Amino acid sequence: MYADNTPPSTPRAAITVPKLRQMKAEGERIASLTAYDAGFARAIDAAGMDAVLVGDSLGMVVQGHNSTLPVTVEDIVYHCACVARGLRKALLIADMPFQSYATPDLAIAAATAMLGRGGAGMVKLEGAGALLESIRFLAERDIPVCAHLGLTPQSVLKLGGYKVQGREETAAKRLLADAQAVAEAGADLLVLECVPSALAAEITRNLAIPTIGIGAGAGCDGQILVLHDLLGLNSGHRRPRFVKDFLAQGGSIDGALKAYVQAVKQGEFPSAEHSYDA
Repeated sequence: MYADNTPPSTPRAAITVPKLRQMKAEGERIASLTAYDAGFARAIDAAGMDAVLVGDSLGMVVQGHNSTLPVTVEDIVYHCACVARGLRKALLIADMPFQSYATPDLAIAAATAMLGRGGAGMVKLEGAGALLESIRFLAERDIPVCAHLGLTPQSVLKLGGYKVQGREETAAKRLLADAQAVAEAGADLLVLECVPSALAAEITRNLAIPTIGIGAGAGCDGQILVLHDLLGLNSGHRRPRFVKDFLAQGGSIDGALKAYVQAVKQGEFPSAEHSYDA
């Protein structure tokens, strides 16, 4: 009988904010996904996901609204607490709802609830400009912040719909400047949504903090999708170009989650068909 000389597998360490920056530095892609309850959170964590976002997307895919605007801080805190009970390794990020971070005082109150009662390890907010003050205020108080640029769903009324951002030269330059500004204000992570692939790749190269893309091409440091989109569920809304049904590929929910993590880690997703040109 031969001895088994296969080295034991190293248990996966919990993902922290410094770990995300290390992953960028080492070229390891970051796989992330939304979740809204403990059961799916447990399965997502077991699949090897690095980060889980309790997104205000719950307003559309869970609550049935036509936008994310009706979601409240208490909604996010409740769903964060549910998801936190199902996670062991992945970093939990809480989405800050519409106008909950319009001022530093509002931002600190919402973030305190999300990290305290919700159990999150980071909060996410959309935009730059006047909101840099809120990012800086939170960061100076040791609250990890994920910024979000490009298509910012909470700005849908002003944007006139869900459209690709940064295609024109002026808009591209503004996005580049905003990305640098949120990083300088103290953001630890940046989500880029519906941004031309070349622009997203340029932003990623220019920043020390990791970028997470959704409809922003393969040049970002990681990717995120909405859980319902990954599973091919009909949420009652038009399916964006960047969505891929991994359930069809994986054959089961667990298989779909693992297939997604593998595709992100190996650089197979997103492909050109899931990305936008300038």
